[in-house]
Amino acid sequence: MSKIRTRFAPSPTGYMHVGNLRTALYAYLISKHENGDFILRIEDTDQERLVEDSIDIIYNTLKDTGLKHDEGPDIGGPVGPYVQSQRNAQNIYMEYAKKLVETGKAYYCFCTPEELSAEKKKQEATKKVYRYNKKCLHLSKEEIEQKLKDGVPFVIRQNNPTEGTTSFDDIIYGRITVDNSELEDMVLIKSDGYPTYNFANVVDDHLMGITHVVRGNEYLSSTPKYNRLYDDFGWEKPVYIHCSPIMKDEQNKLSKRNGDASFGDLVSQGYLKEAILNYIALLGWSPSNNQELFSLDELVKIFDYKRINKSSAIFNKDKLAWMNGEYIKKLSLDEFHQMAIPYYKNVITKEINLVKISELLQSRINVLSEITEVVGFFENLPEYTNSLYINKKSKCNEENALVILRSSLELMKEIKEENWIETYLFETLSSLSEKLELKNNTIFWALRIAVSGKMITPGGAMDIAEILGKDETLRRINRGIEKLSES
Repeated sequence: MSKIRTRFAPSPTGYMHVGNLRTALYAYLISKHENGDFILRIEDTDQERLVEDSIDIIYNTLKDTGLKHDEGPDIGGPVGPYVQSQRNAQNIYMEYAKKLVETGKAYYCFCTPEELSAEKKKQEATKKVYRYNKKCLHLSKEEIEQKLKDGVPFVIRQNNPTEGTTSFDDIIYGRITVDNSELEDMVLIKSDGYPTYNFANVVDDHLMGITHVVRGNEYLSSTPKYNRLYDDFGWEKPVYIHCSPIMKDEQNKLSKRNGDASFGDLVSQGYLKEAILNYIALLGWSPSNNQELFSLDELVKIFDYKRINKSSAIFNKDKLAWMNGEYIKKLSLDEFHQMAIPYYKNVITKEINLVKISELLQSRINVLSEITEVVGFFENLPEYTNSLYINKKSKCNEENALVILRSSLELMKEIKEENWIETYLFETLSSLSEKLELKNNTIFWALRIAVSGKMITPGGAMDIAEILGKDETLRRINRGIEKLSES
């Protein structure tokens, strides 16, 4: 077999949605598993849908995820240009379309939009699925030449047979056969001189030596028309790998039109790029073992495209969050801290030990955006009710909490600043257990509520006290005493 060459061929029409990124990932893994080439091609033939800066989003996403392409618009290569509008400027597509016209496999169509609309309504009135009626196929050579000379607008259509069948093989869906009567004479060259997506796709895949085509299963119905083009040109067909869609739920696909998260959205929400890529790899593919966490290099080594599933995959944000948490735990403390700093700055302005907060947080959060909500109490003690002091498991209640806070306050006042660290604080406050005839759990529950105003915190009461410092800790305990005394 010749060297495997795959391509990622996005249209620059907006952000990089999850399905698009999965296509890029699978194409990359297929090629790199066999030491092949991964090509980036920009398909911008639909000029009306182009979105500014979209190409930069494509470049940045591939760079951020480590999906390094071997050839592309930004780095060049032997079969460029790699942008379809630039290829169109070289008349590549028109040249090949005219070759099909010469062999009778395609033809000029001069029908106006009004004529096509009228014909469509006519067919629909008889409950037929609309197919172009091949009207212009029957124009004489002289009629065609005259219309071209007169500048009459035209498209070039594929001339598909109306009898017999067309079959093709797909790695996921097996052998598929369709009646040729179902094949429309699709437009190859539009009236603006640009090729359609379908035609440019086939021409470029051949000229660029693409051996394996990865795309969504919505293109299954178009593949017979693609294959007829390959046959008409006498070209070798690629291996087809049509992937099922990624679903939002049982009924609805993930869709950027519906505002579902893009790759960039997920990153901004606090998901790590490596975790996103790992999770997306498992949306429709499974390894031969039960492993779930993979680096990109590990995926390259074990990826077998024949294990891609036919059934749709549901995008589960909870599963992604869990996986993201596992990646966060694997970071060094310094790496995590640098990622956490922007979130701290959103809510904390005081000069406190942020590194200590990172030590407490790293194993306790799944998504970076959770940081803002979790650490806000370090900046200001939130309003809380005395009911938080009541905890059956810790055997804490408002009455003994008041005793604990008063006794703790007296002990903590005597602790020197240089000893204001979690281990010393814990040891000192633990001495109250025997004196008050209460368990440590009871003592530290009351202190946790007083210093944080929350039932759940990163770290224990004395971790929080160390970070807050002596003055702020004593102020908060005093506030707790006041609240409990008032009830």
